[in-house]
Amino acid sequence: MEADALAVPGAGNSGRPAGAPLGNEPLGDLGLAGDHAAIWSYDFEAETLSWLPGLENLLGGGALTEAEIESRLADLVAPLTAGTRTSPPWREFELEQSFRNPAGEIRWVRLRARTIGDDNGSSGLLGIATDVTDVRENRQALEDLTDRYRLLVELSPDAVCVHEAGVVTYVNRAALTALGASSTAELIGRPIMDFVADESLPALLDRIASLHRQGASTVPADTVMLRLDGTKYLVQSISVRTTWEGRPAFQVIMRDISAQKAAEATLRYQAALISHVSDAIIATNGGGVVTSWNPAAENVYGWTAGEAIGGTVSELVGAALAPETVLRRGGVMQTTHRHRNGSTLAIRISAAEMNDGFVLVCADETARRRAEQHYSTVVASLDEGVVVIGPGGLIESANPAACRIIGVGHDDLIGVPCVTLELYDEQGRIPPARMPSVVTRRTGATLTGLVLRLRRPAGDDVWISLTSRLLTPEDPSAQAVVASFTDITERRAIGERLAHEATHDPLTELANRTLVLDSLAEALSGAGRAELTTLLFIDLDKFKVINDSLGHSVGDKVLRIAGERLRRGIGENDLVGRLGGDEFVVVTAEITEPDEIKALAEHLREALTEPITVNGRQLHIDASIGIVTAANDDTRTAEDLLRDADVAMYQAKTLGRARYEFFDVELRERMQRRLRMEQDLRDALQNEELWTAYQPVVDIESGEMVAVEALLRWKHPAHGTISPAEFIPLAEESDLINLIGKYVLRTTTREIARRREQLGIDLNLKVNLSARQLDDPHLVAGVQDALKTTGLPPHALTLEVTESALMRDQAAAAEVLTSLRDLGVSLAIDDFGTGYSSLAQLQRLPLDTLKIDRTFVTGIAESRDAAAIVKSIIAMAHAVDLIVVAEGVEDEEQLTVLRELHCDQAQGFHLGRPAPPDELFGAAG
Repeated sequence: MEADALAVPGAGNSGRPAGAPLGNEPLGDLGLAGDHAAIWSYDFEAETLSWLPGLENLLGGGALTEAEIESRLADLVAPLTAGTRTSPPWREFELEQSFRNPAGEIRWVRLRARTIGDDNGSSGLLGIATDVTDVRENRQALEDLTDRYRLLVELSPDAVCVHEAGVVTYVNRAALTALGASSTAELIGRPIMDFVADESLPALLDRIASLHRQGASTVPADTVMLRLDGTKYLVQSISVRTTWEGRPAFQVIMRDISAQKAAEATLRYQAALISHVSDAIIATNGGGVVTSWNPAAENVYGWTAGEAIGGTVSELVGAALAPETVLRRGGVMQTTHRHRNGSTLAIRISAAEMNDGFVLVCADETARRRAEQHYSTVVASLDEGVVVIGPGGLIESANPAACRIIGVGHDDLIGVPCVTLELYDEQGRIPPARMPSVVTRRTGATLTGLVLRLRRPAGDDVWISLTSRLLTPEDPSAQAVVASFTDITERRAIGERLAHEATHDPLTELANRTLVLDSLAEALSGAGRAELTTLLFIDLDKFKVINDSLGHSVGDKVLRIAGERLRRGIGENDLVGRLGGDEFVVVTAEITEPDEIKALAEHLREALTEPITVNGRQLHIDASIGIVTAANDDTRTAEDLLRDADVAMYQAKTLGRARYEFFDVELRERMQRRLRMEQDLRDALQNEELWTAYQPVVDIESGEMVAVEALLRWKHPAHGTISPAEFIPLAEESDLINLIGKYVLRTTTREIARRREQLGIDLNLKVNLSARQLDDPHLVAGVQDALKTTGLPPHALTLEVTESALMRDQAAAAEVLTSLRDLGVSLAIDDFGTGYSSLAQLQRLPLDTLKIDRTFVTGIAESRDAAAIVKSIIAMAHAVDLIVVAEGVEDEEQLTVLRELHCDQAQGFHLGRPAPPDELFGAAG
């Protein structure tokens, strides 16, 4: 609230009684109140505001009540009172705030304050409020003026720079462009003389030296400047003495006058040209009165310039001549004029409109017209196009065949510059000088059988075989050229179609194997060989399922879409091809870094994995990609690279598909070994190299052998024993697994049936099934046939399937297992715990036995956590009536723990190693 004497918070601690009148001493260098300032204070503890008289005027006049003054002051100082409570005494703060006074005006106040108190901390704020509205407005006006001047200079079309002591300190945008710089960093700090040509430097220094006072300027002068790339250009420059950050400097304004000077030179050249050309050049005003008559016009029409200027153009040329008519007909027309003596002239006239009239160019073609009439009848009957091109490059005559081939009317072709015809060579490039006739005219050489593509005015193309020769070889100086050409479009189209079919895949229109190998061989040879050539071998995943289930027509559409996506995903200079089936390749020499190659492979895979809609059905594919690179010193052939990329792709397939793999030499060796092993595995069945070992499965409580697990072994004639971890995956990938599985099932059921009968034992046989066997439609029939043939009771056979195989497609797996269960055999889930399934999921499958994976059994005797996990598995399995078998029992301690946990059966090296049947059952007997 307002008071006659302003109390200072905490003043009692600084020697002044609390509430005593306030003098100027506590304000210190905060400044004293004036006409536009008022003193205020704030008590942190009481949270009250106080102020001296004068604040009401600053906040809007005497009409404000005390409560209104306090409310407005509280709003203004709120940022200070809220944020300074923890500040130590005698800290100063300042901010500017705006408010609207009772009159509706926006006013600005500057608040300066200091915390006051003692060693125990700050007790309040003491401050001054000052009206700074006028100061802010003046400052804003100055900033606006400065900004307008800055924009004026920065956006000026003239180049502006400032240099101090000979060093550039500022350039505007136009100066950047004029000097060929991309940023100010290229110019600032450099000597101004770096940008002035030597021939202009002395005069420039003299002009600058003449400026002795602030604001003095030089007269405009031509100066040759240097761009950053060393090229020269002409400017008109003015230097003004100024200041830069308070120091003497010079501002230079430069206007590029290169175009102006060039235009002046062009005018001089045109004037000389008009005086020396052989065509009559006549200028008229809008009423047809002659204003200019060149020497050639005197020769063509017989009137001197003095006689012609001021006369009517129609009277002087002996025929009605309206420039507007010529312009309406395209600016060029053939007509008949008369000489002063009355003789007839064949004239080709061109017209152009000027600001105040017209310019007419009249070419006397009388002699040439007579010559044309002699052979026009002959050439008019030819199927071959024939045109005559004059020394000036204009088409002077054309037979009907030429007009038909070029696709324009006769009148529209005559007088047209030959270079306006759009011709391209077989590589799509514009020929030298655009027209072979130009080469013939310049060199006199005859050009024969040139194959060119002609773009017709209608936009379509024709291919022509063209011959160009001088019209009068005995007089090369005449420089007239005759060009003859034949339409070979149809013949060429047939040849191109045959060539295309020989090098492109008919389904996708992509390059075929022949073109891929040719292009790759070309990229790997020659002096211009790229630093790195990359080949990506792409094989579509899941395509066989689509092709087999939905038919070849759908498969073909998928292949076309995949090919188009690959085409869109590569660079302009890259090649994409289809080798056959669902195999594609991409060849590129545009990228050299491994990360870029990986990014390209991922980009192509992402493009292929986008859903494909065919016949209303949404399909999904992926790709396995093999990548091989060849540096410019690589000696491998195109066939070698394709082979190595195929090997890398196969590795990507082996490692799980939907990925890419780079080729290396070790990979090739592994693949070659793999191929040899696959062939050897095919032979192993016939050569009886495969045999079955049996490992005992023991009842934990009784210790008796209740079952044996059949384990396949391979003794290779050259490499010895091959691990199942190597040849079983190979069999699954090569589709041998079904043959091997059938072999194992027949031999093991026969063996165990024989042992049960000989030894009189109730022994169960456990045989593993792979995931691929579950997909075999003949599996159930094969099991039934084996049981029937060997006589093994169905209940004595347990078929074991891995957890991961069951989780891959539970619905399909459940259907197959149910059919097997209907035969009377038992079913077991193997390696439980490795496939992330739950017993709730397994309950939906017709299972009898659960085998705990060896990873859970290892350490069961030492780790309470491991024991707890196994205990939980056993309890849950028993809850759904499953027999539990523990794998990998290696010692007696593990067996003891399993017995305590009520596990049903166990197998492992501690209980018996896999052994041949004679060894195992002989020991048992």
